[in-house]
Amino acid sequence: MNLEDIRDNPGARKKRMRVGRGIGSGKGKTAGRGVKGQKARTGVAIKGFEGGQMPLHRRLPKRGFHNIFRLDYNEVSLGKIQAAVEAGKLDAGQPVTEAALVAAGVLRRAKDGVRVLGTGELSAKVTLEVAYATKSAVAAVEKAGGSVTVLAAPAVAEAE
Repeated sequence: MNLEDIRDNPGARKKRMRVGRGIGSGKGKTAGRGVKGQKARTGVAIKGFEGGQMPLHRRLPKRGFHNIFRLDYNEVSLGKIQAAVEAGKLDAGQPVTEAALVAAGVLRRAKDGVRVLGTGELSAKVTLEVAYATKSAVAAVEKAGGSVTVLAAPAVAEAE
């Protein structure tokens, strides 16, 4: 068997139907769209329309709300901070801030602040300057000889 002898199995590749190409093709004239009306026209997509029946998105009740003042924090575990210190990406002698974590590649981008979670082991003596830290995270950092400074949340401008 040579490379030029390789073929698809018969019927493996079916040619697509070219619609609207004459009466002899079997899909000429209306091209399988029926006759006239909105759905026979081009560019029509009646999303959510159920033939006059009340659509599902209107039958279901509205729920909840979106808080426009909600702050979005980056969450970092102590294990990730320890791994960055061991890899030499973070300097344990300098304060660990959001900017330092972004520069080290621990965080992808800065948000409204950093929350430190107590998962993972921390042996490095680090000074954290973050927006929030769990009780277990604070205990683990202080046990390792470091300190945690909780920064004030960014002020939200109030409409007058």
